[in-house]
Amino acid sequence: MIKSLYDLTAISLQGQPVDLSRFKGKTLLIVNTASKCGFTPQFAGLEDLYKKHKGNGLVILGFPCNQFADQEPGDEKSIAEGCVLNYGVTFPMFSKINVNGPNTHPLYVLLKDALPGFGKSDIKWNFTKFLINKHGKPVKRFSPSTKPEKIERYIIKNKILS
Repeated sequence: MIKSLYDLTAISLQGQPVDLSRFKGKTLLIVNTASKCGFTPQFAGLEDLYKKHKGNGLVILGFPCNQFADQEPGDEKSIAEGCVLNYGVTFPMFSKINVNGPNTHPLYVLLKDALPGFGKSDIKWNFTKFLINKHGKPVKRFSPSTKPEKIERYIIKNKILS
């Protein structure tokens, strides 16, 4: 049984293991991403949100996923190049994972258990977002259509940042 997201490891786009414990004390916004999705332009808003609030303890973690209409077909190198070239992404991005099904990454098992969403807990589409407070507790799940600007208003209103 996973006690905390800080007990988990993920693989960076560069192929390196990253202990999620390195983000202890930070507010996290965890997003399953895809480079060929109608919501892909949200990368720009996510990057703006990250740049604006990283000094206050916000870290965005992007997890590419190819489980929705084959919208993330590339390898890690092409994902990294696309994120940087097209959207200037500087927040941490990780290797492709599954967010649903028998091979779901343990992080998404934890997130979906904590914040099941409507109907069933499965992730419905790319760019579903999970907000984690600085104590490691999942506090809010946002739909794929929720724009980063709206998440920023939520974070400020609820005093989520340090």
